[in-house]
Amino acid sequence: MSTTTTHSAFFYGTLMSPEVLQRAIQTSNPTHTATPAILPSHTRHRVKSALYPAIVPASPEHSVRGTLISNLTDADMCRLDAFEGDEYERRKVHVRVVQTSPSESDENHREGVEKEVEAETYIWIAGLDQLEDGEWDFDQFVNENQDTFLLGEGLAEG
Repeated sequence: MSTTTTHSAFFYGTLMSPEVLQRAIQTSNPTHTATPAILPSHTRHRVKSALYPAIVPASPEHSVRGTLISNLTDADMCRLDAFEGDEYERRKVHVRVVQTSPSESDENHREGVEKEVEAETYIWIAGLDQLEDGEWDFDQFVNENQDTFLLGEGLAEG
């Protein structure tokens, strides 16, 4: 009996978008699960002349919010490696899974960190001189640039 290896990956940029992720792993019927997560001791930056971000290691007081995707296959990871290219290196990291739980004081939900898990993520290795100081904004990407990115125009470096 053979077993299939599955992977968990932390995404912090364009791959947080289900549409971009489905395009990258080339499936319209994904079997993965998505959970909010936090990567400690890293910072996210805009890449110069690009629509996508990068993360780099940083001091412990910094962290990056993103999405933990579970149940990725070996084939998915190979496609993601190709999607990310040689500007990034896939590395193992520990992320904190974020869960919502009912608040005792009201019926709304509050956010809380439940556990730390191992995942893989893509760390920028193409040089800090290629990064801007400012934070990359996911909502701005979705609202203003995702369609361009999905057409392939945002994939090339400028």
